[in-house]
Amino acid sequence: MISGFSDTTTTQPQKELPRITGSEAVIRSFIAEGVETIFGYPGGAIIPVYNALYDYRDQLNHILVRHEQCAIHAAQGFARATGKTGVCIVTSGPGATNTVTGLADAMLDSTPIVLISGQVASSTLGTDAFQEINFIEITNSVTKWNCQVKRAEDIPEAIAKAFYIASSGRPGPVVVDITKDAQNGMMEFEYKPMKFIRSYIPHHTIDNDQILEAARLINLSRKPMALIGQGVILGGAEQELKEFLEKSGIPAASTLLGLSALPTDHPQYVGMLGMHGNYGPNIKNRDCDLLIAIGMRFDDRVTGDPTKFGINAKVIHLEIDPAEVNKIVYADVPVLGDVKRTLPLLTEKVTPNDHSAWIDEFRVCANIEREDVIEPAIAPRGAHLRMGEVVDAVSKEFDDAILVTDVGQQQMFASRYFRFKRSRSIITSGGLGTMGFGLPAAIGAKIGAPERDVCLFVGDGGLQMTLQELGTIFQSEVGVKIILMNNGYLGMVRQWQTLFFGKRYSSTILERKTDFVKLAEAFGAKAARAETIEEFETAFKKAMAHDGPYLIDTLIEKDEFVLPMLPPGGSMDDIITTKAQEV
Repeated sequence: MISGFSDTTTTQPQKELPRITGSEAVIRSFIAEGVETIFGYPGGAIIPVYNALYDYRDQLNHILVRHEQCAIHAAQGFARATGKTGVCIVTSGPGATNTVTGLADAMLDSTPIVLISGQVASSTLGTDAFQEINFIEITNSVTKWNCQVKRAEDIPEAIAKAFYIASSGRPGPVVVDITKDAQNGMMEFEYKPMKFIRSYIPHHTIDNDQILEAARLINLSRKPMALIGQGVILGGAEQELKEFLEKSGIPAASTLLGLSALPTDHPQYVGMLGMHGNYGPNIKNRDCDLLIAIGMRFDDRVTGDPTKFGINAKVIHLEIDPAEVNKIVYADVPVLGDVKRTLPLLTEKVTPNDHSAWIDEFRVCANIEREDVIEPAIAPRGAHLRMGEVVDAVSKEFDDAILVTDVGQQQMFASRYFRFKRSRSIITSGGLGTMGFGLPAAIGAKIGAPERDVCLFVGDGGLQMTLQELGTIFQSEVGVKIILMNNGYLGMVRQWQTLFFGKRYSSTILERKTDFVKLAEAFGAKAARAETIEEFETAFKKAMAHDGPYLIDTLIEKDEFVLPMLPPGGSMDDIITTKAQEV
C-alpha cells in the first residue's frame, strides 16, 4: 500500500503510446498539424525522415525540388496563396545552407515556414564531420525561432512549438535542426499542439485609449490617407478593412505586398505606394494631414527620404509587431495588435464621413499619370513589345488569377498593371528582392491553390537563376503559365545605370543565344515565342487552353523604363515620371 492512498484507490489506466522512431515522429507531427504538402530535397543526414515518409505517401504530398533554396521559395508561394504554414525538409551542410536566402526572404516578408533540417549525429557535433555546419548559429538572424534536437523524445514538442511560433503573431520562418541519432532513436509518440508559450507573447493587449485617440484624429482629419500593408492579408482582415474605409470615406493606397487586400476597382483605392508606385498616393502624402498605416512597415521603398514622408501629417500606426513602431516613421498614435481585432474597434468609434473631394485630387493625379506614363506603357505605338502591354493583355483574360512575379522590371510592371479582384492574388519578393524567387514560388502557389490560375512574370535574368525548377513543374504536373519578359538585359540594373550612372552599362548585358522555347520543351513543358502583341495574344490563348505548364518567350523592347520612379534616397518631390527626366 502506497502512503496516502487506501486499498480501494483506483487509478486511470495510462494510454499506451506507440513506440516509433524519431523520424516517424517528424512525419506524424506534420500530419497532426494538418500538413498535406512538403517541399524538400533528400540527403544523407535526413534520409531517416525520407525513409519514414515512404510509408505515408498517401497522406503527405512531397514535392521534389531541384535546389534547396527553391524548396523554401515554393513553400513561401504555398503559404502566401493558402494562408497555411509552408513546410520544407532538407539535409545538413550544403542542403541546409542553400536555404538561407529563402529563410531571409520569408523573414522579411513575414511568411510562416517550418524547415526541418537534418544534422550529423550528436556524437560528431563540433568535429567538422562530413556535411556538418552550425546551422543554428547561421540562421539566428533569418528566423523567428530555431532549435536543435538531439533526442527522439523531444521531436514532437519542438515541432509543435515551431508551428505555433511560425504562424502566430507576426508570422515568420522557423528552423528545427534534428541530429541523425535523434531521427533513428526510439520514443513513445504523443503529439500535443502548442497553444501557449510563457515567454512568447504573439498578441498584445489592445489599449482602448489608443483606439479612442486614433478615432479622434480620424474624425478631425480633412485629408487622411490609409496605407494598406500585408498585415491585412496575413490577419485575414480584408472585410474589416473594407468596413473601416467605407464608413470613414478615406482614400486608400497599398504597399507592394498589400496589393489585393482591397480590389483594384474599389472607388476609394488610389493606387500603389513606393518607388515605382502610382503618382497620386506618392505625391499627395505631402498634402495629407493624417496617415493611417494598417499592417505595414515603413521601409525605404515606400518612404524614400523618411524625413520628408508625410511631412505635414500625423501618423496612426496599426501594427502587430511593436519592433516596427517608431522604427522609421514616428507614430503619433501606435495601435498595437492584430488588425483583424483593432480595425473593428476603430471602425466603431469613427464618425461616418465623405472624403470624395479629397479623393478627386488623387483622380487628377491619376489622369496625369495615365497620359504621361500608363497609356505609353500599355498601348505603345512602337514596333517592339513592351512589358506594360503584355501585363495588360494578360490581366484582361483572367477572372481570378494569382499573379506571381520574379524581381526586377517585370515585377513592377506586373504589380502596377495587373487588376486584383480578391485577396491573396499577388506573390512576390518584397523586402529581400530575391531574383529567382518567381518560378519556385509559382509552383508552390499552384499546388496550394490548384483551383486558381497562376501566372508568373519573370525576366530572363531571374529565370536563369532557378530554371532547373522547370523539371519540378513537369514532374509534379504543375500547370503554371510562365510569361518570360526577355529583353536580353538585367533590365532594372540597366535602368539605374542609365539614370544615375552615366549610362555606364557594366555587366548588365546577358550575352547568350539561349532558345528558351527549346529549353522549356526539353523539360517537358509546352512553349511559344512572341515578338508582337498579336503573336503574344495567340500564344496566350493556347497557353490558357492547355492544362499543363506553358512558357511564352516574349521578346521585349530592350530600352524600357519602369515609371514613375522615386530616386533612391530622394523625396517624393524628386519623382521621375518621364524618360525626359534622365539625369
